[in-house]
Amino acid sequence: MASALVHGGTLVHGATVVDGTGAPPRAADVLVVDGRITAVEPPGRIPRGTSSYAAVDATGLVVCPGFIDAHSHADTSPLLETDDLSKIRQGVTTEIVGNCGDSPAPGRPYRSFTELFTALDERGYVTNYCPLVGHGSLRLAAMGMRDARATPEDLAVMRELAHEALDAGVFGLSSGLIYPPGAYSDREELASLAGLLPDGRVYATHMRDENERLLSSIEETLDVARRADCRVQVSHLKCGGRDSWGRMPEAVRLLDDARTAGVRVTHDVYPYEAASTHLSACLPPWTHEGGPDALLRRLNDRGELRRIRAAVEAEHSAGWENLVAGAGGYSSIMVSSTRSHAYEGRTLDEIGARLGMTPFDAMVQVLREERLQVTMVGFCMEERDIEVAMTAPGAMVGSDGLPFGTGGRPHPRLFGTFPRVLGRYVRERRTLELADAVRRMTSLPADTFSVPGRGRVAVGAVADLVALDPATVSHPGDYLEPDVAPTGISWVMLAGEVVVSDGRWAGIRRGRRLIPA
Repeated sequence: MASALVHGGTLVHGATVVDGTGAPPRAADVLVVDGRITAVEPPGRIPRGTSSYAAVDATGLVVCPGFIDAHSHADTSPLLETDDLSKIRQGVTTEIVGNCGDSPAPGRPYRSFTELFTALDERGYVTNYCPLVGHGSLRLAAMGMRDARATPEDLAVMRELAHEALDAGVFGLSSGLIYPPGAYSDREELASLAGLLPDGRVYATHMRDENERLLSSIEETLDVARRADCRVQVSHLKCGGRDSWGRMPEAVRLLDDARTAGVRVTHDVYPYEAASTHLSACLPPWTHEGGPDALLRRLNDRGELRRIRAAVEAEHSAGWENLVAGAGGYSSIMVSSTRSHAYEGRTLDEIGARLGMTPFDAMVQVLREERLQVTMVGFCMEERDIEVAMTAPGAMVGSDGLPFGTGGRPHPRLFGTFPRVLGRYVRERRTLELADAVRRMTSLPADTFSVPGRGRVAVGAVADLVALDPATVSHPGDYLEPDVAPTGISWVMLAGEVVVSDGRWAGIRRGRRLIPA
């Protein structure tokens, strides 16, 4: 090999390479020059007897592409004073952000994605950043928090804002249809906006209901994709409530049939039996109309509280996803973080017992005291549905972790999703083969979201790499102590530079904001 090829490069030798394509693991050396992979050869084929490049001994380790988090909420992480290490320590090198209909622009203080990107680029990125524009953010900017059908004028404003986002370089559109104002929209509105997406960009949706109306929500999702003729990603596919347990095979069959019929549909999964969101999502969508101040007024009105309690504690919800019912009651909903850090780590019935009130009244009390700044963990899924969703065609991995930096006890998926898949579902349960799991974490999301130059250990690819020990990779964190470093991640490389080594962060933000391929 010519010296010009290896000058100034890095040779990773002794590794078992899992290249991201699903191909079987193989022994290989990987040469990196100027941030890209220039050779992947059998052991010893690339000469080591020169000082013109650095050598990295990966004996006993698996080297694979850096993981791509298909569903992240780290939209504002670059603006934090503290480096957000929650993903890079897992081996995640790229994140798809702006999910569930919520993006920092358009809105306040960033009226456009051009303004947002200027601020983010100035701060730099710990991981590569691939943003979506949120449908909820578009609707808020055009209509405010109104429970009303969009007029042609409203839709024209949303479309104009969506065009700006696409021109600025977003990777697609997301919706969050259990959250107001997305909950107030209809499929015609969604299809009109998703229809603006250029080929290769994605409509990602947190569907209308993941419990009682799971299958009809999938039907709505597929209908929007057909009308818009776009690629569609079902966010965090789950049977998210006891009334839907055991229906995952049927849900997957609907997606498979649609894919066979030509709909470009995929989905992401996280490997936990609990979900997490804002505690205020336990309230019916109508309570949110008018915004946070209007909601707080309703929570201080006895008549409105009677109406809210009746809706939350009804046997069947009337057209909305009832998270309390889905979790099987207040005892399965744990407060994970609050503005004051009170109540964290306790379930709603425990808080009620402590305060001498019913769990419903305790929920209302916490929301009022904390001015709605409360997140929750809800235990609402079962293992067999998770495994069916994870092994289905088109399934990839997403953390769905809430934004970093809120403190408290956030869902452990924020810190451990990818090591948990490799430890629990590959090594322990053998739900997935290693090569297939890595494919679902790398090339599949790269191809789905048009992430440029990532997702494979191949000549010409950007050298975003992770080295791990398949015998020890795991995440020991739990719901009461989630912020724990993963085990078994030896090092993480971004564009040829090692940024994490044995869990230690190098301290330099080497990620970048990417542009769709």
